[in-house]
Amino acid sequence: MPQIPEKIHELTVGQLAARSGAAVSALHFYESKGLISSRRTSGNQRRYHRDALRRVAFVRAAQRVGIPLATIREALAELPEERTPTREDWARLSAAWRSELDERISQLNRLRDHLTDCIGCGCLSLDTCVLSNPDDVFGERRSGSRLLVERGAAARGTGAPENGTEPGHR
Repeated sequence: MPQIPEKIHELTVGQLAARSGAAVSALHFYESKGLISSRRTSGNQRRYHRDALRRVAFVRAAQRVGIPLATIREALAELPEERTPTREDWARLSAAWRSELDERISQLNRLRDHLTDCIGCGCLSLDTCVLSNPDDVFGERRSGSRLLVERGAAARGTGAPENGTEPGHR
């Protein structure tokens, strides 16, 4: 990994990519999403402040644990402009993300545990299909695959099943 002398306060996109391990295209993407920023030289080349290294590390660490970029951007927006995120910043923000991550883990565990319940034919019409009807939110009203037919009827404005009969297993 190339070392950058301490007296250099701005990095080229290539230097930032080499030091952060992120591809140049990823850095450009991060910049387009407002996660990092650069200034342009008179020759229209990007220059990043050294603090961008920590911001990129922060973004990549958050992405690795499944935090969406929009959430990361909101978190970075809470920091004073151009300030490097600190260990304390990470602790505070990651604690706020814990419940979201716990819920995702719970959802993935349910999916894993019930994946074999799917009949595998593609219709996903089990009474309480855990893939198309998590936690059986539609089971309170009806059972089976009526929701798909109801959506089709609602789009036509009839409110009735397509063939006028109660649909069965398709």
